Amino acid sequence: MRLRQRMGIHMIIVSLFSLLTACGGQTTASSLSGNSPAGPPAATVYNATVNLGGNAFITSASSSASEMINDSGLANWTNASTVTSVYFRLAQAGQLKFGLVARLAGSTMSTVKVTINGTPFNVNLSGASSKTYDVGTVNIAAAGYVKVDLQGVSKNGDYFGDVSAIKIAGTAASTGMNYANDAANYYWSRRGPSVHVNYVTPTNTEYFYNELTVPAGQDSIGSYFMANGFGGGYFGMQVKSTTERWMLFSVWDADNGAKTTLIRKGPNVVDNTFGGEGTGGQAYLVYNWLAGNTYKFITKATPDGAGSTLFSAWFYAPETAAWRFMASWKRPSTSTYLTGSHSFLENFIDTKGYLGRKILLGNQWARNTSGVWSEVTQMKFTGDATAINKQRMDFAGGLENGKFYMRNGGFFADYVTLGQSFTRPALGTAPNVDVVTLP
Repeated sequence: MRLRQRMGIHMIIVSLFSLLTACGGQTTASSLSGNSPAGPPAATVYNATVNLGGNAFITSASSSASEMINDSGLANWTNASTVTSVYFRLAQAGQLKFGLVARLAGSTMSTVKVTINGTPFNVNLSGASSKTYDVGTVNIAAAGYVKVDLQGVSKNGDYFGDVSAIKIAGTAASTGMNYANDAANYYWSRRGPSVHVNYVTPTNTEYFYNELTVPAGQDSIGSYFMANGFGGGYFGMQVKSTTERWMLFSVWDADNGAKTTLIRKGPNVVDNTFGGEGTGGQAYLVYNWLAGNTYKFITKATPDGAGSTLFSAWFYAPETAAWRFMASWKRPSTSTYLTGSHSFLENFIDTKGYLGRKILLGNQWARNTSGVWSEVTQMKFTGDATAINKQRMDFAGGLENGKFYMRNGGFFADYVTLGQSFTRPALGTAPNVDVVTLP
């Protein structure tokens, strides 16, 4: 009797299992106890999409790597050693949920590593259609920029995949996010924000004097450390490549299109015309200036009395303890002394926009047409459209150890609000230079 009862109970359980299976039920404790079956986990709802086209850089790659960032994102991803870094800014600490928008091309499956502020996750990609892959969740300790690194792990074909965007959600991404979202200006966003200091100078300024120092380690490739800018041109130092540096003095063509012409130039100075962001005359000297050294700059503007103005420039090389002449340019349809004296800091290579740079500016003076030197101690800190529109927030400027400074690039957290004015302590000693005897 007991054997038959056990067999009967066994048959009932088997029948119940078959019924549940046929009806699509789940063999879980909750299902068997009469609770509703558990459905698939709800998909993460992301509240922001950060496109790689304006926010990503190849930050590590071999010389033979083929990867590139275009307006659509990361493409030609073949090399496992290549690291692509994506940056965006959060206004508060908290939890951050993260997704990756990608598709496969040239492979049927791949695994990629996604590292968020140092925390790694492996993500398996499959399928040729673009879709969002949930990556994981991290805790953000403080407001500021978040760095996301992408690196290949394995693939069964030629490519790890194409990545167009990352998606974010969570309390850290609930409000106040900043990243490049103007697709028409991704090039400028990837170059980074340009910043300026605009000096307060007296009228009839014929000569402007400035001292510039690039701190050690802040001389990134693509940097232009511009010391003496004015209405019509600019003069400063550039990092062209790992092996070449310039002193550069340029004067725009006249507002009516009349061409600026060279009057004379210094030894080994190259002169030509420039285009792109306007047109004009350019004079440069290939010169291996050094970070940490202080260079002195003088610019001069003198109307010629015939409807044009002569603009000239010199710099003091501490390596040789001598002033060097750059060039004199004649700008037509212009009759003015120096106006709009300013300095700026910019990156001119878009692929190097993730690198940081800094400039120190001290001991500014203006000399009027009567030969009187006046110390310049006031400036206003401003930025370009990339900074104004908050496409990038890694910029700063102000006063540091008695000198004006500017900083940009590198995705640092503590930006300085644009439009502020700063005053440096007066030094009281005019430049020790006889402008009449300059070469």
